[in-house]
Amino acid sequence: MSGSNVNRERDEGVAVQESRPELQPPPRFKVLLLNDDFTPMEFVVQVLETFFHLNREKATQIMLHVHTRGVGVCGIYARDVAETKVAQVTDFARRHQHPLMCTMEEA
Repeated sequence: MSGSNVNRERDEGVAVQESRPELQPPPRFKVLLLNDDFTPMEFVVQVLETFFHLNREKATQIMLHVHTRGVGVCGIYARDVAETKVAQVTDFARRHQHPLMCTMEEA
């Protein structure tokens, strides 16, 4: 076999196109505050301003939503950020002897 025949046989093989992996954005998580009958409204506003960087007006709106509907969304984040915020809020509430509950769920 001559060199040109070998190259021709290689060139006549099946062409394979590399597939690009389908990348999905990472899941996002809602951080939620749950209403209780003991945590003062002003404390909830402070939590929203401190940990979620909301202005007074938006923090008050969310606090009232939590108060009237029982639950409210504070923000939507990547899993690790959401977990950190839940831990920070829970720790802060416990240090101030409030039963405020903060959870997360997939958005």
